[in-house]
Amino acid sequence: MIVITRLARAVAAAAFTLALIPVQAHAQAAAEPLVTEPVYGAELEEFAYPAPTQQYRFKSQGVDLQMTYMDVKPAKPNGRTVVLMHGKNFCGATWAGTTNALSQAGYRVVVPDQIGFCKSTKPQHYQYTFQQLADNTSKLLASIGVKKAIIIGHSTGGMLATRYALMYPELTDQLVMINPIGLEDWKNLGVPSLGVDKWYERELKTSAERVREYERTTYYNGQWKPEYEVWVQMLVGMYRGKGKEVVAWNSALIYDMIYTQPVVHEFPLIKTPTFLLMGLKDTTAIGKDAAPAEIRPKLGNYTVLAEKTRQAIPGSVLMTFPEMGHAPQMQDPVQFHKALLKGLVR
Repeated sequence: MIVITRLARAVAAAAFTLALIPVQAHAQAAAEPLVTEPVYGAELEEFAYPAPTQQYRFKSQGVDLQMTYMDVKPAKPNGRTVVLMHGKNFCGATWAGTTNALSQAGYRVVVPDQIGFCKSTKPQHYQYTFQQLADNTSKLLASIGVKKAIIIGHSTGGMLATRYALMYPELTDQLVMINPIGLEDWKNLGVPSLGVDKWYERELKTSAERVREYERTTYYNGQWKPEYEVWVQMLVGMYRGKGKEVVAWNSALIYDMIYTQPVVHEFPLIKTPTFLLMGLKDTTAIGKDAAPAEIRPKLGNYTVLAEKTRQAIPGSVLMTFPEMGHAPQMQDPVQFHKALLKGLVR
C-alpha cells in the first residue's frame, strides 16, 4: 500500500480553477501515472480539497466532533449564500466545479462534509438521523454568520436538504435538489431491510473495481472518462489501511438511516421554492440488488420519479437531462451549471 497525494491534488486544483472546462483539466491530471491503491486515511487526511478547509468543532450525543467545510468567497458578491450538501458516495471535493461556477456568479459557497463522511469525524457510536445532520449543519452555518441560504442537495444530500428545508423554512431561500434519492419508499415497495450488520459486511468489501462499475453505469449513463477515476480513488482510499473498519461502520449506519427514514411522504409539506434537476438515465435505489428480481426493474426509474416529485412538491420547477445519469453536475458540467444558475431565485 502506498500513500499518494499527487493525483488528488492535481485533479482537485484543476477542477476548482477550471470548473467550466473540467474534462480538459481532469484529463491532464489523470494522464499522469496512477500509483496503485492510494491510501487517503479514514478522514481523507491525505486527499487535498480544491479550496482551504476549516473545522467546526462541537459536541453531539455526548461525543466531541468536527465537521470539515470549505467556505469560498464570491468573485463579486451578490449578497447571497449557497450551501452544498453532498451525497452518500460523494464529498465536498466532488462539488469543485459547482463551487467555482457559483462563486464566479457572485455567491458565497459553504461546502460541509457531514459527520460520518469524508474529512469529518466518524464516531464509533452515533444515532444517524436526517434531523441530527440538519441540526449539525444549521449550527455550523450560525457559527460562521450565515443567516439564510439556498440549500442544494445531491443524491442523499437531497434527502438531507429536504429535511433541512422542512425544519428551517425561515432559513432556506430556495431548495434545490439534484438527482435526490429517496423519491420512493423502498421498504414499502418490497426492498428487504439489510440491517446495520449486513451493510457493514458489504462495506468491508468495498473495492475500486466495484465502485468504478457502479459509478459508470449509474452516475454516467454507461460512459467512463479518465477524469472520473480520482473520485473512485477518493472513496476507496478511505477503506484502505488503518481506520477502514470505522469508515465501513459509519457507512453502514448511514445506509440504514437512508433506508429507514424516507422523506418522500413529506414532499407535499415543503413550502420553500423548490428547483429539481434530474438526469433521467439514473437508476439509483438503495438495496436494489437485494430486492426480489421481479421488482428490481420498477425501482429507481427517474423518468417517472422526476415528474412524480414535481407534482408532489407544491410549486416546484423541474429541469431534466434526458441523457445524463445520477451525477449530471459531473457528467456535463457546462450544460448543468448553465441550467442551475438560470434556475436560482433572484
